Amino acid sequence: MTWRRLRVILQHLPPESHTMTAMRNAMSAEDFDQHADSGEPDKDRWSKQEQILASIYDALRDLQYITVVANSDGKGRKPKRPTPLPRPGVTKPKKREVMSEQAANTLFQLINGGAA
Repeated sequence: MTWRRLRVILQHLPPESHTMTAMRNAMSAEDFDQHADSGEPDKDRWSKQEQILASIYDALRDLQYITVVANSDGKGRKPKRPTPLPRPGVTKPKKREVMSEQAANTLFQLINGGAA
């Protein structure tokens, strides 16, 4: 087998194969960011099926949380919102900043025609 033939075989392996998974896991953060920016999903660290399963997992946990909150009487402590399943190469989302009172008043005025 020639080196070219081996390269062609490796390039056409399915994304979820062990070889492609090992190659993705060995990528540096810079290479991973470059592939993510260029839109090459087959070079992601997870295959498409794993990404879909993680999305389904997150959606089910969100539905469970919403069901519990909607059916509670509000007297007990409120359960914490579930965190998304960690994905390789994805940083944790930053905490949302709370709007200041002044910004809230300005926004309220703008919504109610204060800018006119």
